[in-house]
Amino acid sequence: MLLQQPGRIGHLRLKNRVVMAPMGTNYSTTDGLSTHRDRAYYAERARGGVAMIMTEAMVVTEQARPHTNSLCIYHDRFIPGLASLVEGVKEHDCLVFGQINHRGALLRRSVLNMEPVGPSAWNNPNTGDAVRALTVPEMHDIQKLFVSAARRLVLAGYDGIEIHAGNGYLFQQFFTQRINKRTDEYGGSVANRMRMLLETVDRVRQALPDTAMLVRLSASEYVQGGYSQDEIIELAQALEHAGIDGLDLSGGSNESPQLSKYCIQPPSFPRGCLAPVAKPIKQAVGIPVLVAGRIVEPADGEHVLATGSADFVSVGRALYADAYWAAKAFGEVKAPIRQCIACNVCFERLTLEKDVSCVQNPMIGTEFEALEFAEPQLFAQPTTPRKRVLVLGAGVAGVEAARIARGRGHQVEVWEKRHRPGGQIDMAVAAPDKQEVWPVWRYRWDELSAMGVTVRTSFTADAAAIRSFAPDFIVMATGSVPRDPVLDTRALSPDIAVMHAWEAFSDPSRFKTGALVTVIGAGMVGVELADLLRVRGCQVQVLEVQAVAATGMARNNKFELLERLEADGVRLITQCRILSLTHAQARIRIGQAEPVDLALGDALVFATGPRANDELLDFVRASGIAHARIGDCNAPGDFLAAIRDGWMVGLGIDNQHSTRKAT
Repeated sequence: MLLQQPGRIGHLRLKNRVVMAPMGTNYSTTDGLSTHRDRAYYAERARGGVAMIMTEAMVVTEQARPHTNSLCIYHDRFIPGLASLVEGVKEHDCLVFGQINHRGALLRRSVLNMEPVGPSAWNNPNTGDAVRALTVPEMHDIQKLFVSAARRLVLAGYDGIEIHAGNGYLFQQFFTQRINKRTDEYGGSVANRMRMLLETVDRVRQALPDTAMLVRLSASEYVQGGYSQDEIIELAQALEHAGIDGLDLSGGSNESPQLSKYCIQPPSFPRGCLAPVAKPIKQAVGIPVLVAGRIVEPADGEHVLATGSADFVSVGRALYADAYWAAKAFGEVKAPIRQCIACNVCFERLTLEKDVSCVQNPMIGTEFEALEFAEPQLFAQPTTPRKRVLVLGAGVAGVEAARIARGRGHQVEVWEKRHRPGGQIDMAVAAPDKQEVWPVWRYRWDELSAMGVTVRTSFTADAAAIRSFAPDFIVMATGSVPRDPVLDTRALSPDIAVMHAWEAFSDPSRFKTGALVTVIGAGMVGVELADLLRVRGCQVQVLEVQAVAATGMARNNKFELLERLEADGVRLITQCRILSLTHAQARIRIGQAEPVDLALGDALVFATGPRANDELLDFVRASGIAHARIGDCNAPGDFLAAIRDGWMVGLGIDNQHSTRKAT
């Protein structure tokens, strides 16, 4: 296996070819100090088998904070905490590099009143904030700040440093003519535009001649007017000549969701998507190259290495999803990998100044993110008495609770009313590019099956059946059901098919090519249904009362989807209030405009959300047996909430007192 072969970066030996990419967490203090939480997070991934960890980007100056709770390195007071973090990583035969950064023009005034600065006056496309052009003395001061930050990392015990010069941040802003409009020695020619970075590298190298150094670049900006392949190769070769030990390649720019998607890719992007643009750079230099970009499972990394696109794979979100990605890939942990589904909830939470979370791994950042809790079947069962556990519902939440409970040694049985397990998973994967969601189900179902848990389908639970099973604990995971239409449809023509979005997802063949379909509700369900109907050749119009569509979706995924819908003629009407439905039309008001009539077409679909399915609640309460409601039957939500509920309730059964009545 190529991933398992050792490699070298400078004088350092890496035990394999898997490097953890630098990813934010927002686990530090508001002062930028390392906490027990981020130390445990990094140590768990070192324990999980990666050869090297690149800690999240740390700012070199107090005037350049990217997030309220991001790690910092602009003062000596940060050294002790980072030294503890490094110590925890190195306990597991894992190297650790620190990435240092200045966001420049992408700083946000909304975060601690940071002032956006850059090579030239500009406007931050994300925020509209005005960007001030740096003076040459200020630029030299920033270069010195990078040197001081690098020294602190070495004092904290880091094996090496990485200068972040990609993803749209300060050094990339200097390198791209789109943004750099300077007429002095730092603008114009390629040589001038790379000067800011090369001078910084030279200052750091002179100060720390024996410290391994990487530079992160965006292999392509993926935008008209961005730097060319020849220019990025020229920069890569200049960096090699300057004495760096390797290149770490990403893509795009975080200046806007349209460009950020090349850095934090949505599920429509192919696996290993950056390898093709990385390969020419790799072939042009003689130093090691790392590449990121949708490395979801080991086969993706193998392909990147086998095609000569890189020497190491930089694994990012996949290590949010499963800290033991590498150990599982190498067969050292006998359990399947929890695959990243590219939902980008992680990135969205960081953008919203929240701590990072993960749909596949909701225990990230908690004391429960440990192998013994994630894969309890691999460990000795507790010696305290085990319980009989009945799980009502075989959707994602119920199967997750059953998986954890059985792994902890409890006797578990799952009852499902429908003829098959899976809950809403079929609908979750129905829209284009949503096949990546399958691992949410497959990982849990495969583990449950391997443990031999009985799952009874087409089984109706009632009081007699529950008494007969005599459980000590009941997990209610009965999901949700479609909410009744929010509008009176009785006056509509019988020729118009009226249904809930769930019905449309379950049988899209009912919609013929060319049919006009009106969808009410432009949340995630509504826009994904519009995408599915678009592919089927339908004409689609989506009505939404709010001012924005696709709320609840991560912005990279949302903007990519909305662009697709617009390009194919899907009509999205926001701030749209429906006043009435009569015959074949809707009376609507858009914003404060006068009401108008809108033809509904062939079908009217309500994507207005579900309600909790609590039909068994009275049975369960009457039994007197201890129970918990999880997932949608507790509160309709998303996979993140459902899996967290299932996982936590599964672990908590150990502490439940038996309430089974004697028979």
